[in-house]
Amino acid sequence: MNTPPIECDALVIGAGPVGLFQVFQLGLLEIGCHVVDALPFAGGQCVQLYGSKPIYDIPGTPVTTGIGLVESLLRQVEPFSPRFHFDQQVATLARHSDGRFLLGTSRGAQFLARTVFIAAGVGAFVPKRLAVPGLEAFEGSRLFYHPESLDRFAGQSVVVQGGDDDALQAALALVGQAGDVTLLHRRDVFQADEEVQARVRECIAQGQIRLVVGQPQAFDGRQVTVTTPDGSPRTIDTQAWLAYPGISPRLGFIADWGLQLAKKQVPVDTEKFQTSEPGVFAVGDINTYPGKKKLIVCGFHEATLAAWAATAVVFPDKAIALQYTTTSTRLHELLGVTHT
Repeated sequence: MNTPPIECDALVIGAGPVGLFQVFQLGLLEIGCHVVDALPFAGGQCVQLYGSKPIYDIPGTPVTTGIGLVESLLRQVEPFSPRFHFDQQVATLARHSDGRFLLGTSRGAQFLARTVFIAAGVGAFVPKRLAVPGLEAFEGSRLFYHPESLDRFAGQSVVVQGGDDDALQAALALVGQAGDVTLLHRRDVFQADEEVQARVRECIAQGQIRLVVGQPQAFDGRQVTVTTPDGSPRTIDTQAWLAYPGISPRLGFIADWGLQLAKKQVPVDTEKFQTSEPGVFAVGDINTYPGKKKLIVCGFHEATLAAWAATAVVFPDKAIALQYTTTSTRLHELLGVTHT
């Protein structure tokens, strides 16, 4: 039995800072939306690349971090109850016979949307895949790329592969939770915060984490076979292999949607931030126009004007008045503001 598509006024593609602010601006205009993102959580590039790094150029916020900014934006959109669809990419986009857009995801979900907002940054951030033959057969059962939660690995023998913050923090989180923890990296040098490195080194010294230096060559679901720096093979017994080979952006399916492209970016006008397809908007790093600056604050501006442009599609027979959150009782109602 085929599940009917989810009908919505707006579909936002990308749950990074600009995509989340797009949700907020749409909410102020009473345009409900669904959000699709390739990662298993909100944040996009901002969390993946700048999660714990300071950000100094957000208006009214002297300093925050990628994680802090995303947490604030998620709180800001809560009154509008957006529906998130994580761990999947929008694979197809086509004009439906009734004028709306029919979109399908890599996990089989379908949407029928009046408007579409591409806030995909420099593309969908997806985990890099390890170049070991036959690994696909174990994905999701024994092999996990950048898992969102570590709770399921309690009591198990776990191999954590990688040398960056994500891998090291996962290894630390599993100490005392997993049966045993092996940290696998190609060399005995890490690329992570110094404090995190120090904690990992302490756990290694105390025998809470076993460090194995080498390159994985094979996996049968129970053992990882590794080639050590001296060329000798070594096997590691494990019930779960958590791989952190990094995240890479890919334009992916967007290139097949029939939109005008310019050097892997989507040209837009600067009045509506609309693409070559009416009703499809592009905001943030994915778009391009004369004078474009790849800054979060610029993406916020683009999202604001794109939301207003969408009102002509969603409410074609209604004049939308400009309201201010400082004084509008209707906006206060939408935001759940209480007056004393």
